[in-house]
Amino acid sequence: MQAQSLAQFGRWAHSHRLLVVAAWAALTIGLGLFAARLEHALSGAMWEVNGSDSLAARKLMEQEFGGYSSQSAVAVFHSDTLAATDPAFQQLIGRAGEIFASEGALSPALPAQVSPDGHTAMLQAGSLVSPTDSVQAAERVSDDIAALSNSEVTVALTGSPAFWADFNAVNREGMMKAELLTWPVTAVILVLAFGTLAAAGLPLVLTAAGLISSMGILYGLTRFTDLSIWSLNFAMMFALALGIDYALFIVTRFRAALHSMPGDPSAAVGVTMDTAGKAVLFSGLTVLISLSAILIVPVPAFRSIAAGMMLAVGFVLLAALTLLPAILGSAVNRLALPWHSTGEHRSPAWERFAIRIQKHARALTVGALAVLLLLATPLIGLETGMPGISVLPKDRDARVGYELLADAFGPGGPGPIQVVVPPSGDAAGVAGTVAGTPGIAMAFPPQPGADGSQLITAFATTDPSTGESARLIAVLRDRLPSGVLVGGPVAENADLDNALSSYAPIVIGVVLALGFLLLLVALQAIFIAAAGVLFNLLSVAAAFGVGALAFQHGWAAGPMGFESQGYLTSWAPLFFFALVFAISMDYTVFLLASAREHFEHSGDAAEAVRGSIAHTARPIVAAAGVMVAVFFTFAIAGTLPMKEMGLILGFAVLFDALLVRLVLVPAVLYLVGERAWWLPRWAVRLLPDVRFAH
Repeated sequence: MQAQSLAQFGRWAHSHRLLVVAAWAALTIGLGLFAARLEHALSGAMWEVNGSDSLAARKLMEQEFGGYSSQSAVAVFHSDTLAATDPAFQQLIGRAGEIFASEGALSPALPAQVSPDGHTAMLQAGSLVSPTDSVQAAERVSDDIAALSNSEVTVALTGSPAFWADFNAVNREGMMKAELLTWPVTAVILVLAFGTLAAAGLPLVLTAAGLISSMGILYGLTRFTDLSIWSLNFAMMFALALGIDYALFIVTRFRAALHSMPGDPSAAVGVTMDTAGKAVLFSGLTVLISLSAILIVPVPAFRSIAAGMMLAVGFVLLAALTLLPAILGSAVNRLALPWHSTGEHRSPAWERFAIRIQKHARALTVGALAVLLLLATPLIGLETGMPGISVLPKDRDARVGYELLADAFGPGGPGPIQVVVPPSGDAAGVAGTVAGTPGIAMAFPPQPGADGSQLITAFATTDPSTGESARLIAVLRDRLPSGVLVGGPVAENADLDNALSSYAPIVIGVVLALGFLLLLVALQAIFIAAAGVLFNLLSVAAAFGVGALAFQHGWAAGPMGFESQGYLTSWAPLFFFALVFAISMDYTVFLLASAREHFEHSGDAAEAVRGSIAHTARPIVAAAGVMVAVFFTFAIAGTLPMKEMGLILGFAVLFDALLVRLVLVPAVLYLVGERAWWLPRWAVRLLPDVRFAH
């Protein structure tokens, strides 16, 4: 990479500002017309493991058993006074069957199954379409099913499609609340950080352009493939935080450059892009690399989320490197507030802070490490599982029906275990084995399929979301003959949890290795690259420790208004690790790129640390404030998985920006001295020449 390439590109964008701004305006407005439709085109389903036994079982049930799989729609009827055999009760069951029959995405309902006490009935209609279309079908029939309820009989739609339909509705409400809170809070923090309304508005313009454009592209992708509802949730949260981060660092650096050369905005843009712009580029590449590692996991929802986030981050990064240089100019200091500064690059207050760090470097290193390791200790007993019914409010129909099934058929009633026996198998023997397995409450006789397979439905004695139910699936697979498939909601969740656990070390290893290589290329120092990765791991571990206390142990349940499931969501360790690591690398690159710039100028390792803190601490603190505000806002207003992500990422930013980057890293660099910047000759020959000095 040539040292002046980004500087030249930035000056070109600035000199052709009308063209660049017009192109982005056309792109944003054009794609924005489609972005508004995105939320209703996404799915809450897609949580299956490609190649798993449970997915193979589901496909067989779709082919041979009319779609009566984990994606079935289930209407639940309960009365405290009427028996299921009562004519009024039977009339409601018949009307529900007519509603199911009128929905083309559903197969005719099976005969209703009645609970042992005779006061609850379950009517199941199979799915004839994809999981995404099944969710949409549940949305279409849910109101009609709920309208059947009267003073004597409660009727509710449940099952996996109904769960995701209700979850999507709750999620939309949470997202709207989060958005209403996020933008004003972010605007206030930016005004406080910049001191001018003009400068504070630039990050919002940049983020809005990148995010709206990416949402329009995502909508286009839904015309060809299914995308998870999480694609929007995570893309919006992550792109908003990163976009403001990138803009803040670039705008802050530009104001400092403009302060030194007030009559030449174009030259100031060149200096900005050659320093902060280069750091933003490497930071963005690190984020994209971290997210790309998630594509390894064979779960469609995961790949969908990662692809959506990569697209959003890519657009925000592109806007930071093109649109922002174009609109930067002398007007950045207009509409100044009383605390406005003219943009001095080196902060005397933060330089004094750096000197104090140097005086107590050894003690601060030990203290910071002790705090981070202490916060990480709850990870020792970390438990994970798929989201249970408690993530829905108690008045949602899917939860009402779920709890009615659990009360009437036992804890395992809402999540049947479905065993598919091939035509050549001994269905009666398999049914006996299933019924005799400890942990099985009841097993129904085998039902024949269209091509000779046999389906055995069983209920466990435990709730479908518990670890006991997941372990029961493993026991059944060990006891049953080869060729017999164990499927259903419990098996699909167990396979998903196992896949995420087995792929987590691979994804984490890829992220760490690629992160190290990118830091090595960017900063040209082996110790710096290794320390950056190691310290990122510490902040990640500390944030997950807080997350375990808050959600697994329920410490935050009361204050944040959720029901603890007794575990973190299955995808949290793998998915959130990639996100937290990517965010941590933001501050790593910004701080150490500045240190590299000063070291290239002076050759003095101690001055490099002092200069980097004096120049970057203020924007790092401001950027961290914005990120924490965004993440905590989503944690307050979102659904339980969003609360987990918002809280864990918010604390990760706090720990990384304030404790790791501004205390631990400077202290360690002071202790190591010039050896921190050592690079062997073979590496000098292999690596591209990247410099931050201008």
